[in-house]
Amino acid sequence: MSKPYLSLEQIDMVFSRGGTSTQVLNQVSLNVEKGEFISIIGHSGCGKSTLLNIVAGLTQATRGVVFLEGNVVDTPGPDRAVVFQNHSLLPWLTVYENVKLAVDKVFSSSKSRVERHEWTMRNLELVQMVHARDKRPSEVSGGMKQRVGIARALAMEPKVLLLDEPFGALDALTRAHLQDQVMQIHTELANTVLMITHDVDEAVLLSDRIVMMTNGPSARIGEILDVPLDRPRRRIELAADATYIRCRSSVLKFLYERHRLVEAA
Repeated sequence: MSKPYLSLEQIDMVFSRGGTSTQVLNQVSLNVEKGEFISIIGHSGCGKSTLLNIVAGLTQATRGVVFLEGNVVDTPGPDRAVVFQNHSLLPWLTVYENVKLAVDKVFSSSKSRVERHEWTMRNLELVQMVHARDKRPSEVSGGMKQRVGIARALAMEPKVLLLDEPFGALDALTRAHLQDQVMQIHTELANTVLMITHDVDEAVLLSDRIVMMTNGPSARIGEILDVPLDRPRRRIELAADATYIRCRSSVLKFLYERHRLVEAA
């Protein structure tokens, strides 16, 4: 039996401060196949971002192991690129230079200068930002900044793309455009994506599976929902699709029931 592409095995996370310990994650296990788009959803404080940071190698799990292609990953690496809600672009560099910086870091020994330039432009094309290549972050909109952040992450050719609420700070229309663009990129590249979100519609629209976390502290995976919708997906058509409505209802019911349990406690 083949091993999963990405595997989280029995992940525990305990934060300690001033003699007090809080268990944030409890025995979280998840297998992700190559090319899957997985969303992780749950109420605030359930450890979603902590879990993503553990996969990224930015946070060391208290117990448990993360495997990528059978190898343990517990430190940051270009095989796992992260896009945060805050775009984190360097303000003194242009759009092109922000992406090129990542390309040079990863491919300085394997691609020529011309190849690195072409690869930078290719990734700007993917997010439709070639026209703004010479602008600085302060000269472009929030949505455009986030496109550049996605291009920079993709330019590293990561084995897993990690998205931590990448559209959370954007207006509804910009958010919808970027969601469509991410779907298109995922279709074209068949890359493996792990995304944190609070948005139920976003999770159903983008995902192959939705991982629903129980409330913290000591959060765990409560349910995993398959989203059997054909790709490519078109949001207008899905609004009346029975499978879409069923999946959306399942996630809302899970989140509502969990919230009600917290209020009753």
